[in-house]
Amino acid sequence: MTLSAVVKQAAANTTKATGSRLRLRKAPLVLTPAAVKRLKYLTKGDEPQFLRVGVKTKGCSGNSYMLEFTKKKDKFDEVVDQDGVTVLVDSKALLTVLGSEMDYVEDKLSSQFVFHNPNVKGTCGCGESFMV
Repeated sequence: MTLSAVVKQAAANTTKATGSRLRLRKAPLVLTPAAVKRLKYLTKGDEPQFLRVGVKTKGCSGNSYMLEFTKKKDKFDEVVDQDGVTVLVDSKALLTVLGSEMDYVEDKLSSQFVFHNPNVKGTCGCGESFMV
């Protein structure tokens, strides 16, 4: 069975079960293998923890990414489950980060999560803030 046949069959099954049409949509955030590996390391433990990604008004270009660990999902958070890792996207930041890729980069001087965001129209000189 081809991939398109599988998708059509899933849509037909969903329509029968729920009475609505299956809508394929773009993932709000995609994680690279390096980001998945680092998040698994950071969130291991007895109690489940999630990373919440948000956007704050900050910096010379207007917006800055905000990352925080939380133990619970807020009511309107978008859930991204990928390779055994769960990341929450704040509902207020959803349109800003839609289609972005989150990576984890290490070099001799620093280690950090980096976002490759197709919605960004400009960034400041230091790279701390962006504009959409």
